[in-house]
Amino acid sequence: MLPLNDTEPNRYSALPIMTIVLIVVNTMILIWELTLPMDELWSVVRTFGFTPSLIWARQGAGIISAMTSIFLHGGIFHLLGNMLFLWVFGRRVEDACGPWRYLVYYLLAGTTASLITALAQPHGDIPGIGASGAIFGVVGAYFVLFPGGRIRTLWFISFIPTWPKIRAFWFVLYYLIIQIPPAVDTYMNNAQYGIGHWAHLGGFFACIFIPLFMRPESFARYMSDVPV
Repeated sequence: MLPLNDTEPNRYSALPIMTIVLIVVNTMILIWELTLPMDELWSVVRTFGFTPSLIWARQGAGIISAMTSIFLHGGIFHLLGNMLFLWVFGRRVEDACGPWRYLVYYLLAGTTASLITALAQPHGDIPGIGASGAIFGVVGAYFVLFPGGRIRTLWFISFIPTWPKIRAFWFVLYYLIIQIPPAVDTYMNNAQYGIGHWAHLGGFFACIFIPLFMRPESFARYMSDVPV
């Protein structure tokens, strides 16, 4: 189940400039990564990826890696999946916040994702990279601000593609719930997954702060139970 687009219009600005900038920056960094020899690439990932055990040992890039790690990706498909979600859900969240508040929130969500991972997996020694923690924060913000929004979604029924519109509440809830079993398995049994489920949950948790980053008018509408 993949999101294709948000079918609702923006209220304040038609062009989500900061979302576009983030997509371009992440793409350019991946292109740079792909030019590096394997040993240099691994050195970059070890230094600027987020490794919980190094954080607790006060080694590597330290807490700075909580932010730098969200701009690194493990390959083209890793990037494409993350940027698709960022485009679909970021457009209206940026509209409700304005570009600069949205950027600060995005960085906060990514940092929160890393810190929650460090608490849940303090002995983890595999560097975590990717924007998915920050993007789950954006998805969480959309969940809070636009639960009734409609997301055009790609489904395959008997190998036949369909693209129904699904309420954002149910779409986001589904993606949130499927993070919980592997996250619990990781915490309880030290299971290893190739996906940062705790980063996703931590990023989503940042959505509680989204009212602090909204435009004054959109905040007033939100507090008055008027559609943002």
